[in-house]
This record gives sequence, structure tokens and C-alpha cells, in this order.
Amino acid sequence: MKKNYKNLNLKKSDEDIRQLVVARLKAASSDFKVSIGGEGEFSQEDLIKNVEEGTDVGQKIVDIQMEYLRDLASGKIYQDEERSL
Repeated sequence: MKKNYKNLNLKKSDEDIRQLVVARLKAASSDFKVSIGGEGEFSQEDLIKNVEEGTDVGQKIVDIQMEYLRDLASGKIYQDEERSL
């Protein structure tokens, strides 16, 4: 039986990304809260739990964090700051 290593790597990559996002959330101030549309307000602990459990809210947080990191790495964030000056 042939194993599908591509899917295995994607699962590992997804887990790595979740761990990265959890680490970033833990590094933030413990008293911050985030409001996500109609989903409500979430504490740091709530966000970490949702990311670890892979809920819809957790996936939204992962997507937001990954978009931020991509923009940071590409320099887009700095370009946007320069335009606002």
C-alpha cells in the first residue's frame, strides 16, 4: 500500500502553523481581547483553545496571523506605513 506522504506533510505543516500561532498568542499581553465579527469577544486563553482545537474561530485567527506574517516578510507592512506618513 502506497502512503500519501504529501498529505502527511500538509498535516504536519498545519500543526506547525498552529503551534506558531499559539506561541505568538502566548507572547501577547494576557489581558488583551479580540472581537471577531458576530462571533463575540475572545480572551487570549479562548483564542489559544480555539486554535489548538481547530475551530472556525481558531482557523480565522490562524489565517489572520499568517496573512500578517506574509505581509511582514514581504515588506508590505512597511510599504503601507510609508504611504500613511
